Amino acid sequence: MGFSSAAPFEPVLTRHTEAETCADPSSVMTLLADSDRTADGFTSYRSTFAKGAVGAPAHCHTKATELFFVISGSLRVLVGEEITVLNAGDFLAVPPHTPHAFAAAPGCEADVLFVFTPGMGRFDYLRLLGRVMRGEADAKEIAESAERFDNHYVDSPLWRAALEATA
Repeated sequence: MGFSSAAPFEPVLTRHTEAETCADPSSVMTLLADSDRTADGFTSYRSTFAKGAVGAPAHCHTKATELFFVISGSLRVLVGEEITVLNAGDFLAVPPHTPHAFAAAPGCEADVLFVFTPGMGRFDYLRLLGRVMRGEADAKEIAESAERFDNHYVDSPLWRAALEATA
């Protein structure tokens, strides 16, 4: 029995040794599959966070669902108005329009697989973040790219307070 030839995209295989990585002082992102290879079906990358890594500020997506799978360690997440900790083996799906944020849990490292569906060329967004953190691009480019990458920053006093309490 063979596979249907009506698949929306070709199978995607990304070898660890061939995957592009983006790094900042507290995390390394391994880029696995982006929408250009999946007919906009999904984007996936893996992030390893050092102890104290701040991850992503509060934001939401208007089109994409963001999936989190914690491979090892612990990840603190904001979902709506609740903060919780995901541990190794935990899975979280955040639907569109739901404010969320994440960081390594206090005193912990975290290794997390992220998947967005639909994908939206998010690797370019991750690369932009790296350039901004290295001083090679202006932070206003992130705000200007909100629609393109479906990444909309929101204010969360709860998340700010949680980060300040562990700083």
